[in-house]
Amino acid sequence: MTGPPPARPGTSGDGGDDGRDDADVIAQSLDEPELFAGLYDRHAPDIHRYAARRLGEGAADDITAETFLIAFRTRDRYDTAHRLARPWLYGIAANLIGKHRRTEVRALKALARTGHDPVAASWSDRSDDRIAVQAPLAGALAALAPGDRHVLLLVAWADLGYQEVAEALRIPLGTVRSRLNRARRKVREALSTDPAFASALDASPATAGQELSPSWTK
Repeated sequence: MTGPPPARPGTSGDGGDDGRDDADVIAQSLDEPELFAGLYDRHAPDIHRYAARRLGEGAADDITAETFLIAFRTRDRYDTAHRLARPWLYGIAANLIGKHRRTEVRALKALARTGHDPVAASWSDRSDDRIAVQAPLAGALAALAPGDRHVLLLVAWADLGYQEVAEALRIPLGTVRSRLNRARRKVREALSTDPAFASALDASPATAGQELSPSWTK
């Protein structure tokens, strides 16, 4: 595999044509295991994209495959009160990515030092993605504690809300907020010489439930 896995024809990421949500698919797959493929169709491309931005395309193939293998094997323990499985899947993926943290930090440091790295090149979804091309930011991300980096990038790159990050990482909501604030502060300090970055980082959620989405995270 050299890119995100494709969805099967007739499926979609919003619950599929039959109207079943993720929790329904998981519950029904206990008796009909083949139905679990629908969950893969809905979420594998996003999981792959996130893993590729963290570790590169090659590792993303393995992370995605293992994420869904673990999800399939543990689906009997899934709490169906959570109708959307994205936090659960991203949590599994984050745990697997964490096992490769040395690879990720090496790539970030290489980008910070040279301005180019083969792994970092895969992070950019668009030509104006500043995270993939700014060496100072790569250095700032490399310097973050693993837990802080997980929270920051799950919000910034996976578009998870604060509560979803808490569910994904199995940590209190308050811990998500404190880690995110700490990560943003450290990144802001590292990029304080760049007015454009500093301006973006100063943007705060208007309300407690609003998500962090400054322009530099896209």
